[in-house]
Amino acid sequence: MISIVIPVYNVERYIGKCLSSLLEQTFTDFEIIAVNDGSHDRSLDILRRFEDRYPCITIIDQKNSGISQSRNAGLAIARGEYVCFVDSDDFVAPTYLEELYNACVETNSEISCCFYYFRFVENDFLFEYPFRCHGIFDRTEAMNKLLRDVQIQSLVWNKMYKRSLFADYDIKFPSMCFEDMAVANKVFAHANRVVVLDRPLYYYNQHPASTLATMNADKINDFIRAIAMVRISLERNGLYEKYKKSYLALTRKTCGCCYLYVLKLHNEKKCMRGCMTNMRRVSRAIKHYSADEFSPTTMFSELPDVVDSPEKLEKDYLTR
Repeated sequence: MISIVIPVYNVERYIGKCLSSLLEQTFTDFEIIAVNDGSHDRSLDILRRFEDRYPCITIIDQKNSGISQSRNAGLAIARGEYVCFVDSDDFVAPTYLEELYNACVETNSEISCCFYYFRFVENDFLFEYPFRCHGIFDRTEAMNKLLRDVQIQSLVWNKMYKRSLFADYDIKFPSMCFEDMAVANKVFAHANRVVVLDRPLYYYNQHPASTLATMNADKINDFIRAIAMVRISLERNGLYEKYKKSYLALTRKTCGCCYLYVLKLHNEKKCMRGCMTNMRRVSRAIKHYSADEFSPTTMFSELPDVVDSPEKLEKDYLTR
């Protein structure tokens, strides 16, 4: 009934807990597709031991291609009517599958969402993200909440989807960071109804190797690209004017986040030269992607870098 896709890369410390939390689910009609993305630690060995013991687990072993291609590979062989994505360094509550599945069935929704905990690994501190949103929403309500990225976020791992939302519309994850933001609006655009549960069922581990803990110029550029891709998708489907207000709220939020990421990036490199240059570039890019005049024909490969690394800016300055 449910396919669970898990991208795996160098998570020997966490993958056992992740799989165990899924194998202890109160809902039992599911398959686990774990995609080893060229790990060079003991992750694959751990996966193989679980695979030998539990017939519901299938392992795909591929060369390193990134989290997006891992999710796409899992989706390609998934058999469930519904699909979930779980990150391999996280874990879930025992009723995660049961509650999300029942919510979809009982409310006739194609997508169900749950709240989640930030779990800080080093001290085992839990913080529940304050969604302040629950209930059943039609497509327009859900899209507006999703695009604003506060009450319903673009995260893929705290949700259950009808797999047909991906298969019927050939929706795949692009090879980039913040790929979930680029994809979520495409999926939600085809869902007639979305239900949000007011319970935290997912444990999102925060540790030194987490995506947001290891920010760099490439990730910031992908964050801005994701915003552009949302605009392109809305334009191509004739939805931009309908959701313009929510999209503009998303760009403002993204701009603020990117300012903070730029500050963090320069601070970590102990090089503040060029920080204001990067911030001005962020501001110009966000203004461009939120302008009334915008070409929806832009391809992902044509979306330029916005932010430069502090090292490059320092080198450019010294060679003037």
